[in-house]
Amino acid sequence: MTKKQYENLVDINKKSIFHPASSISDVLNNGTTICLEGKGANITTHNDGELIDGMAGLWCVNIGYGREEIGKTMMDSASTMGYAHSFASTSNTPQIELSEKLLDLTRGVFSRVQYGTSGSDCIDTAIKLVRYYNNLRGKPEKKKIIARVNAYHGTTLAAASVTGIAAFHTAFDLPVDGVLRAPKPHFYVDGKEGETEIQFTKRMLDEIETIIIGASADTVAAFFAEPIYGAGGVITPPKGYFQGLRALCDKYDILLLADEVITGYGRTGEWFAHQYYNYKPDLMTTAKGLTSGYFPLSALYIGDKVWDVLVETADELGAFFHGYTYSGHPTGCAVALKNIEILERENLVERAKETGAYMHAQFKEKLHGCPIIGEVRGAGLLAGLQIVKSKSPKTFFERADKAAPLLQSAIREEKVLLRGLPSADTIGVSPSFVITEQQIDTLVSAVVNGAAKVQEKFGI
Repeated sequence: MTKKQYENLVDINKKSIFHPASSISDVLNNGTTICLEGKGANITTHNDGELIDGMAGLWCVNIGYGREEIGKTMMDSASTMGYAHSFASTSNTPQIELSEKLLDLTRGVFSRVQYGTSGSDCIDTAIKLVRYYNNLRGKPEKKKIIARVNAYHGTTLAAASVTGIAAFHTAFDLPVDGVLRAPKPHFYVDGKEGETEIQFTKRMLDEIETIIIGASADTVAAFFAEPIYGAGGVITPPKGYFQGLRALCDKYDILLLADEVITGYGRTGEWFAHQYYNYKPDLMTTAKGLTSGYFPLSALYIGDKVWDVLVETADELGAFFHGYTYSGHPTGCAVALKNIEILERENLVERAKETGAYMHAQFKEKLHGCPIIGEVRGAGLLAGLQIVKSKSPKTFFERADKAAPLLQSAIREEKVLLRGLPSADTIGVSPSFVITEQQIDTLVSAVVNGAAKVQEKFGI
């Protein structure tokens, strides 16, 4: 297409599309970026040309772009069974085969899986299931959910309520009642002077226990937590955090949900991040990497603690009156099966571990002397680069400084896409598992060069 044709598309876009998570003024004044093609870890856009996509879309294109066999799988599935619902005891072959495979990957931690189309609807399903479970147990007051400051769990009415980022509540009359907010366990930012990491973990857990007791444990139903924060800053848990949280949940009869929409399906170098951190959740929400973003599909995993109650009380309320038109969509499930086949065949989960270790080592080496990057954290091919105004004494930029968006923009000038996370002044990094060490070198250099531009702007 010619430049004029692209300009026409941008103009049509301005007049027709209401973009999610975007500034309306920015779209109307500056237009949009049109994505044209993806191959491996790279994408091509109409205005930037080819770039390294260091975010794998929205943390999701785990197997990389341009997988022709995924397209063939879609065509074959759609040609065979274009649609099948899962209501009224109905199923389809790809859904059955996928479910068996997924439960096998969790090494016996979960009993059943139910499908949706997004991480947000998966969280909504989990919230309804938590309520259903406690009603069936004769504990109708046990409904409150604890979620953490800065955590991200989605944007639907219920999911946005458990999300702990204020921007997702403003002007939406959110959060709804019944959500309790636990502290953000970020040792680098929130640890007190002289406090050890273990002491910090204990303080975080003590604060959670205080919240539970203050609300009355008889009213608290579940604790929702990403093993590693995503949009809230790629924050890794302090030592012993999830083991302590598991013990607290057991003590007060609270379900522990692992929100693995980002971390699931190999991102940390393990199939799931709860395996990486060695704890067992009762429920798990997943999406993104389930199909590597090639098809909208989510999966809620249900452990024995919940499932056994559902079975024991199955005749009390009749059918389970929840589900979606596209739950267990045969094409989506077929794509997920092929995606997992590729992950296994090409040993991409192990590659994420090895290449991720290289990426983290390069960041730590090349950014060691960078005055505005105070911490490099994460696991596997997931990293957060903490922006600071000064390392010593440790000080942070004001929100009005817009340090994260500025650094994101400066990195994009180097032909690399990363994501500025303003709520935590962090740059998120989450490339496809097929990224090469050479591409990682280019990505790291882009961060170094971008940081130098931001330092110059602020006179640091």
